[in-house]
Amino acid sequence: MAHERHSVYPGTDMQEKTDEEIALRVQAGEQDAYGDLISRYEAKLMRYARKFLSDKEDATDIVQDIFIKAYENIQSFDATRRFSPWIYRIAHNEFVNALKKKATRRIVFTIDMDTLFPHLASSETADSAALERDMRETLEKHLEGVSMKYREPLVLYYLESLDYKEISEILQIPVSTVGVRLARGRASLQKIAAAQPDKPLYE
Repeated sequence: MAHERHSVYPGTDMQEKTDEEIALRVQAGEQDAYGDLISRYEAKLMRYARKFLSDKEDATDIVQDIFIKAYENIQSFDATRRFSPWIYRIAHNEFVNALKKKATRRIVFTIDMDTLFPHLASSETADSAALERDMRETLEKHLEGVSMKYREPLVLYYLESLDYKEISEILQIPVSTVGVRLARGRASLQKIAAAQPDKPLYE
């Protein structure tokens, strides 16, 4: 499934640069260029954050922390690779840390059943545009009912338009496991939607 990863904005030279080219400029010492990356990713990361954090103020603070951490670690970014999975990986870690701090108890999963039994779910297939549109609408309505393990791949794939390989990099799981979690997440979502057909859009 092909996605356009970079928007091209007519106008200034910087606006026509790819994320990776801007990151190279930041690495070279052009601190002001980092503002362009913030402009491109602030709304995306806020949307991502609000799918996992119930408090809007928490989401704002954590997104600010993500940009600070990304800037502090910009020299470690490999500009021959895509920038979006790199910053989404930082975001994922920050969200996980925030949720751990709020948790009243810690649950440790010693065995990942999705990795052990990938054959139990359907393999990656190219969804039709109509199916994806329906899935995005269902996600907006019923996402909070899906467990976090499956919620994040669904958000990254359907709402953030990242592909299997990029999600694999962000979540640090095999590509085959991404497919498994998406398949099981869809099944869970559809079950919830069938039980709550008239639920309003999830904010």
